[in-house]
Amino acid sequence: MTDASAQLLTGDIDARPLTQHEFEQFRKLAYDQFGLDLRLGKEQLVSARIGKKMRELRLRSYRDYYRYVANDTTGEALAAMIDVLTTNHTSFFREAAHFEFLRQVVLPEIRDRDALDFWSAACSSGEEPYTVAFSVLEELGANCLPKLRILGTDISNRSLAKAERGIYAADRFTDVSPIQLRSYLLRSIQSGKETYLVRKELRSAVSFRRLNLMEQFSQDFVFPVIFCRNVMIYFDRPTQQQVVRRLAACLEPGGYLFIGHAESLNGLDIPLKYVCPSVYRKAGILDPHKCRSL
Repeated sequence: MTDASAQLLTGDIDARPLTQHEFEQFRKLAYDQFGLDLRLGKEQLVSARIGKKMRELRLRSYRDYYRYVANDTTGEALAAMIDVLTTNHTSFFREAAHFEFLRQVVLPEIRDRDALDFWSAACSSGEEPYTVAFSVLEELGANCLPKLRILGTDISNRSLAKAERGIYAADRFTDVSPIQLRSYLLRSIQSGKETYLVRKELRSAVSFRRLNLMEQFSQDFVFPVIFCRNVMIYFDRPTQQQVVRRLAACLEPGGYLFIGHAESLNGLDIPLKYVCPSVYRKAGILDPHKCRSL
């Protein structure tokens, strides 16, 4: 962490709203580094959320906080700022129709492979990749577990650390059946609250690493399925096109991209075709017997 990021100031924290100049500074930083499109009219929301982060860090002014984020070469301060500026609501089996489509349409096409690979991009705290694991096991049975490999990526190391632990509050599982709870999770009480731990054998099928979708990323390995849900809403149209093109390059011929139900790729110049609401497909046919290349 840089000297600026280690600077903890005392005294009263700036409680005034962001000036237009300050808003534009944060707006440009968020857009340049993450693609986050903070539209005009969001000044009050940005002030409130950044103010909360300033109080946590005991930084007295917006200028101090901007310098703290801009000068932090680790990327952690930027990721934390993006966390507070975006809504990270998620749960197991969120937008359940996607997982039904995965079970009924996609898995029959690849069930005989010796490797079942999936990518959950912008996976937040891990509910999505673990839900993919649950869905695959529900459809194909526990015998498929040795060949299951799921990659979860996110910009936030804090979210990824939670995902790796695999411990969640009970309210995250409102859409999980009692049979699934018993099969894939271990119940416990922590600090008087009911929690569930994803079983070790399932956690071993999921790996996590940090990735900013605005940065160049490796396309050496391609996937039959990529989930990138409820992140496009934070991007403007040029950024959406840029990100989707990168994701499409990581799809196999015939591979599927899932986005959020509130999102649409209509009008973008991308190498994917609309299948059904929030599901797109790359041209070609999935190889039913493809072997693992890595």
